Amino acid sequence: MAKEVISSVNAPKAIGPYSSAIKVGNMLFVSGQIPVNPATGEVPADIAQQAHQSLRNLKALVEEAGLSLADVVKTTVFLADINDFAAINEVYASYFAQPFPTRSCVAVKDLPKGVGIEIECIAVKD
Repeated sequence: MAKEVISSVNAPKAIGPYSSAIKVGNMLFVSGQIPVNPATGEVPADIAQQAHQSLRNLKALVEEAGLSLADVVKTTVFLADINDFAAINEVYASYFAQPFPTRSCVAVKDLPKGVGIEIECIAVKD
């Protein structure tokens, strides 16, 4: 199967030697999205707003590939501070409906550009 590179003007460009998203058949793999506003390059200071921006970036790539957040089957959330877990959950729940995707959430030492959150996903179109 051929790999299709997916990008969107509504999500930041990749900041390294990787693709923002790759579609293979009916599967989409989205690289970790940090909370950079693609229009301004700015990062919100508040962790809840960072979560919203990361999820908006992720959603833009998923939709560019012709899928929706309802097609997401797995996410991985990276947090710079595990104490932000509750605030992130509240925001995250506003983007996904039941049945929720499977998810891993891990605290890491550092994230690119000093942000507090990064989210990646896998989506499958029926």
